[in-house]
Amino acid sequence: MQEFDPQVLNEPPIPPPEEFSKRAHVRSMEEYEEMRAHAERDPEGFWGEQAKMLHWFEPPKKILEWDMPHAKWFVGGKLNVSDNCLDRHLEENGNKPALLWEAEDGATLQLTYTELQECVCKFANVLSGLGVKAGDSVTIYMPMIPELPIAMLACARIGAVHSVIFGGFSAIAIADRIADSKSKILITADGGYRRGKVIPLKEMADAALLNCPTVEKSIVVRRTNGKVDWKEGRDLWWHELVEKASKECPAVAFDSEQPLFILYTSGTTGKPKGVMHTSAGYLLQCQWSTRLVFDLRDDDIYWCTADIGWVTGHSYMVYGPLANGASIVMYEGAPDFPRRDRFWEIVARYKVTIFYSSATAVRAFMAWGNEWIDKHDISSLRLLGTVGEPINPAAWKWYSQVIGKGRCPIVDTWWQTETGSILISPLPGATPTKPGCATRPLPGVAARVVTMQGETVKPGETGYLIIERPWPSMLRTIYGDDERYRRDYWSRIPGVYFTGDAAQCDKDNYIWVLGRVDDVIKVAGHRLSSMEIESALVSHPAVAEAAVVAKPDEIRGEAIVAFVTLRSGQNPSRELRAALGEHIAMTIGTIARPSEVRFADLLPKTRSGKIMRRLLREVAQKGGVSGDTTTLEDLSVIEKLAHTRGHDEE
Repeated sequence: MQEFDPQVLNEPPIPPPEEFSKRAHVRSMEEYEEMRAHAERDPEGFWGEQAKMLHWFEPPKKILEWDMPHAKWFVGGKLNVSDNCLDRHLEENGNKPALLWEAEDGATLQLTYTELQECVCKFANVLSGLGVKAGDSVTIYMPMIPELPIAMLACARIGAVHSVIFGGFSAIAIADRIADSKSKILITADGGYRRGKVIPLKEMADAALLNCPTVEKSIVVRRTNGKVDWKEGRDLWWHELVEKASKECPAVAFDSEQPLFILYTSGTTGKPKGVMHTSAGYLLQCQWSTRLVFDLRDDDIYWCTADIGWVTGHSYMVYGPLANGASIVMYEGAPDFPRRDRFWEIVARYKVTIFYSSATAVRAFMAWGNEWIDKHDISSLRLLGTVGEPINPAAWKWYSQVIGKGRCPIVDTWWQTETGSILISPLPGATPTKPGCATRPLPGVAARVVTMQGETVKPGETGYLIIERPWPSMLRTIYGDDERYRRDYWSRIPGVYFTGDAAQCDKDNYIWVLGRVDDVIKVAGHRLSSMEIESALVSHPAVAEAAVVAKPDEIRGEAIVAFVTLRSGQNPSRELRAALGEHIAMTIGTIARPSEVRFADLLPKTRSGKIMRRLLREVAQKGGVSGDTTTLEDLSVIEKLAHTRGHDEE
């Protein structure tokens, strides 16, 4: 594979701001190394120590049982996830804001820990009253409203397994996931708001339920007050149910390995891939990593902008922050509605101190221009985070200067749905950072970059990112398909967890994640990382965002097609297209020069902010899209791209 730009690899690390380090939970690399060495020397002892931050009804008798590839963490321990996120905070912080919610239309709601716990207890009693028992599956298909985390925590309280489905999925996708998880209850809403329009969630849910015989009841939140079809005996209004429910619901003690949730993620086959996480190990590593990576303090106002339908929303909007007793901001709508400064209005209004968003969102903010940011007082921010795709150095530097004003550390986090929590990230008071680099594994995480034979690659060489030993928040299996779990994650390089990501290590042992292995393009026998080419494109001053894909080429095997979104004030032209090709050739080499550069107003993305390269590949290769588009944020983007060729914008 092509080497990463040496200039980027060799840039000197940026030390944490001195004032930040003085107050941080981990204040120096010496402290980090001490923790890392302890975890390396005695992994089980290390995680046993961390587990003391949880509230146990019965402490664990054994830290780990490992029968590769199956792990059981904190064996014999009993706890309740909902109790850890709510009840244990009530005595000291019952009146502290737990949830600060803002609707897209500007309406607001604040729930203290006491109020949130009461809401959760009421809905837990509703579920129990409908016959939901520990181990039963409950599907949640909802907009970003407070009832969504309430439903999740209510499931956890009674030991039900929740399966949250992103609110943009189609009826077919919902039905597939309900069928796979065998859910008996569906929780939805009459609709949701997105850019001022109503998303007809119940209509979609009703269509799905035509093919879901396991679902006995559909609980509906009244959000839009729109007219909806109603099936008597099956459909029940949320508000009517909770009105009659008791607010007393003692938390039940469950085994440490009690299943907590199933979350469906993308795979290489058409079958939904249900990643299953259990209770104690997942919760512990979410709580621990939230505290250390975001340097969380009691007075922080914390905002993770992710949709709860994705794992980032599970781990770093609900479970990790609430387990720490944090005050979290939750926003219903789009970042550009009604204007492109909506996020910065929210930061200023709530005095947000920690802001965690996707690399794709950062590049969108860049493209929109600084004027939307400069009109707001965002001086409350003290820490920035990035998640999702690797962030390119140019976007990282812009984020640091324009949003962070040069004083906020950036935690560039690497993890996956399957890992459950962050595994590679700077510790903001300790780790010197490098723009575009996730830096070092967190203590207790044994990550390495290797060849397919399992040999460590040399600095600057590209290999495969693997995790060498189990960690508490790891997935336990693929629901209903343990063979797929073994094959996809533990058999590619036998004995270690195969992440599916390409990466490099530099001379400082910093890990640079380059992107998915299946996003590697092979040109004339040379393997090129799509992330590397995209990073080079975005380093050009005219470019805000880029995605590259391959299309078949008779001579070279594959040719590179680049889709480019320009910064505000820049216009497509033949000259700019040629300049971008030359820029790639100069930055990486002529082998990486795209055969086509297509300009686009927007790139196709999911609502979690991930660029859908699969659809771009179809556009590049076939001129249109026939595959599944249910996770797309905006369907019109694909229609425009299909009519955009590499030679027609002048």
